[in-house]
Amino acid sequence: MTSLSDLPLRPELRGRSPYGAPQVPARHRLNTNENPHPLPDELLADLGAALGEAALELNRYPDRDATALRGDLAAYLSRSGTAVGADQVWAANGSNEILQQLSQTFVGAGRTALGFTPSYSMHPLITAATGGTFVDGHRRADFTIDTAAAVDQVREVRPDLVFVTSPNNPTGTAVALETVTALHDAFDGVVVVDEAYAEFAREGTPSALTLLAGRPRLVVSRTMSKAFGMAGLRLGYLAADPAVVDALQLVRLPYHLSSLTQAAARAALAHTDALLATVDAVKHERDRVVDALPGLGLTSVPSDANFVLFGGFADAPAVWRALLDRGVLVRDVGLPGWLRVTAGTAEETDAFLTALGEVTADLRRAAGPGLGG
Repeated sequence: MTSLSDLPLRPELRGRSPYGAPQVPARHRLNTNENPHPLPDELLADLGAALGEAALELNRYPDRDATALRGDLAAYLSRSGTAVGADQVWAANGSNEILQQLSQTFVGAGRTALGFTPSYSMHPLITAATGGTFVDGHRRADFTIDTAAAVDQVREVRPDLVFVTSPNNPTGTAVALETVTALHDAFDGVVVVDEAYAEFAREGTPSALTLLAGRPRLVVSRTMSKAFGMAGLRLGYLAADPAVVDALQLVRLPYHLSSLTQAAARAALAHTDALLATVDAVKHERDRVVDALPGLGLTSVPSDANFVLFGGFADAPAVWRALLDRGVLVRDVGLPGWLRVTAGTAEETDAFLTALGEVTADLRRAAGPGLGG
């Protein structure tokens, strides 16, 4: 059989693995940071009507600029107190396509992107897929960014684009705005603040949206997959200077956002309050997990997202398997000693904490006091 090594792949793609979380059967799937709450009935009814109306013109191409949708997204972002115009917003098939279009526009062959790992693993993959070189900025042992060291590295590398994930995935902690501005001012490239989990941030955590005015090289990306509970819709978007939006249209595929996607997203945005009503419930379950971990001899990273990075394991993959054997699927993100769990429903939190308690008890019986790692 033909293998990848037999194909004339681009050199920068050889030896790489595709992105993806394990899709294995489990009663409680807490590994992909989805919002666990179903869509409200009134939205489902409106979705059916909106999709039915859009279907009447499926023989026609969609609005290639998604004008009405961008207006609705701008209105949603402006609710936070920072005015955002429709000409500052761009939408695509999930925030991954937003990031890909940014990389196509500002990175590409012979150019460089820099990010601070551990962080969202798609950033280096997207950089490579668009022909660019990814430089690792690293983080401290506690997973925070050392601002002074990061600024020094940016000045040395002079990348064309810098990724800052806030709240960071997989660690969960938001990045201080002072760090974002210091990085922005340290070079003449583009800074992309990936805010996929922004709606779950703890009270008082500001968004980089507040920094956009007067910074045409700053981009804030968002998604409807997380807080809005619309992961299956695949709708991501950004806010930036209108010139950035104009630049992305140089690389976007024609009619990249289907009529059905635009209609569904607009219907969902009309129900913003009902959809975001679940955010506090998710944050409550996240905090329940954080509060319970010390009693199990474990620790966590402070989280502004809808997940918790928890650790203290000598063998995290073995713990991952033991949890799965008990019907709970979490994420092994490849950090020695650490695992990540999505904040689910109250029932799912109960199941996770029960299973984790059993696993840690087994570890103690096998190894004596302390879990190691």
